[in-house]
Amino acid sequence: MYKKILLPTDGSKYSQNAEKHAIFLAEKTGAEILALSVIENNFSIGLPDDTVDEINQLLKKETKENLGKVNDLKDQLDDNVKITSLIKEGSPAAVLLDVAEEENVDLIVIGSSGKSGFDRFLMGSVAAKVVKSAKCSVLVVN
Repeated sequence: MYKKILLPTDGSKYSQNAEKHAIFLAEKTGAEILALSVIENNFSIGLPDDTVDEINQLLKKETKENLGKVNDLKDQLDDNVKITSLIKEGSPAAVLLDVAEEENVDLIVIGSSGKSGFDRFLMGSVAAKVVKSAKCSVLVVN
């Protein structure tokens, strides 16, 4: 049923729960997982270049650690699942949707947003934007 599963990860408890679901589905269907971590770069407007560079380096390090956790979980559960790690920069929802289309994924397994209150009202959650606009099935995991 599934050949390619897109798994966005940000290291949150929600994405860790989504990782377990994605690996389970990949085990059962033989699907490949594309583990994606997005570096959100819209914070940089008006900051000095050296500050932006420093923050980008920290975000890239965190991103690699998040993707490493996905591979560690896979190793604990089933080493027959193929996982390809991707790091992209940009607006998370837009990047997820672009990658899903470019890679012709069958399913996106995404953690529900950890945002709440006024921030969520203003921005909306990444998961909600993906569900609304994705051309493939989306599984949202709490």
